[in-house]
Amino acid sequence: MKLLPKKSLGQNFLVNKEILNQIADLGKIKSDDIILEVGPGTGNLTEKILKKKPKKIIVVEKDKYLTLFLKKKFNEGVEIINDDILNYNLEIFHDKKIIIFGNLPYNISTQILTSWIKKNNLNKFCKRFILMFQKEVADRILAKCNSKNYGRLSIISSWKMNIKKIIDINPSNFSPAPKIKSSLLVFEPKNNYFKINNPKNLEHITNIFFNQRRKMIKKPLKFLFKNYEKVSEDLSLDLSQRPQNLTNVTYYKICAYYERLLK
Repeated sequence: MKLLPKKSLGQNFLVNKEILNQIADLGKIKSDDIILEVGPGTGNLTEKILKKKPKKIIVVEKDKYLTLFLKKKFNEGVEIINDDILNYNLEIFHDKKIIIFGNLPYNISTQILTSWIKKNNLNKFCKRFILMFQKEVADRILAKCNSKNYGRLSIISSWKMNIKKIIDINPSNFSPAPKIKSSLLVFEPKNNYFKINNPKNLEHITNIFFNQRRKMIKKPLKFLFKNYEKVSEDLSLDLSQRPQNLTNVTYYKICAYYERLLK
């Protein structure tokens, strides 16, 4: 069966064996681990993970033709699910501590990542994510305050996760070759993170701030809070600063303050 990657699904299959082995090694897989692989494509990484002999491998593939291909390729040892990962409920694992691998479709990679980070008790059921992104997206995930790439994605990603870039990967290592570089990131859940009752509030607040990133923070604060001057005093905010000047922790504090007023 000849499989042609689909642009509509953002399919670019990693074929470099050395990098595939490196990715599998990053999982630090043990015999009692459950592995979830997102978008396995033709199963190139799945093969490397199988050699690590985890307790179980589950792969979620949206493309029905690739799903059929994978079922023929792996007739045992791999549970193959034909579904959109956005519909897949990670919380079914409870406290089983899964490891997630994924060469995420570039067109929905941030949507997938943020949907996972917003899950309750993330550190209870997940050991780590080993994920590949378009380099531009990875730069936004990793960005620190006072940089041009810093924004909503940086703040939400670092809320519950410690994140490390491993390598940048050139287009020639994929089939077909994408037009841009990719980056491999490892995410490990924090044991302790800032308490926010509803992640949608953090999304709402960062959206308001970064939709006006060239404006001083007085404007979004005034929009969010009637008593914005008291808020700025209580949180020691300099109203002449701009959204990219505030640290991620400052945004978590603003969100917590906002939630207290909602009660």
